[in-house]
Amino acid sequence: MADIPDDESWKDWFERYGPKLLLCARQWTRSLADAEDVVQEGFVRFWRHQRQLGGEPQALLFTSVRRAAFDLARRNARRSDREERSDGGGDGAEALFETPLAGDDRRQVIEAALRRLPAEQREVLTLKIWGDLTFEQIAIQLGISPNTAASRYRYALGALRDVLTPADCHG
Repeated sequence: MADIPDDESWKDWFERYGPKLLLCARQWTRSLADAEDVVQEGFVRFWRHQRQLGGEPQALLFTSVRRAAFDLARRNARRSDREERSDGGGDGAEALFETPLAGDDRRQVIEAALRRLPAEQREVLTLKIWGDLTFEQIAIQLGISPNTAASRYRYALGALRDVLTPADCHG
């Protein structure tokens, strides 16, 4: 998929990629509301500017959302720093996944395991699984080699296997 056909609208693209983008954004944000905002912002950036750059549109789309998430994280970090200086601040950590089983122990175990992964591994895992990107596409987006992307993915899966039991993942 090298180019976006002229007859495809942004609505078609959003319908096709929106759910995957939201799952990815959810890994980089503190709440579902933030993830939704990030997807919207990243998608608009992509549709207005990046889709004309050439290359792999799907990879550019996920990178646009990733950058929007990091921009939000920087803004939140600056705000938190200001708030902590003024009143001590709070934790603010929220669940990584929004599920109907909000109190589910299994979800909490999986989230804890994901949080323990190094950021580089978690990012590759997210782009590979939820972004459905190839290691080549991940490498280009992160400025690393495809072998490094593949290694980080393998290390992340190995680390998750070490801490999660089949019961943790399947109930």
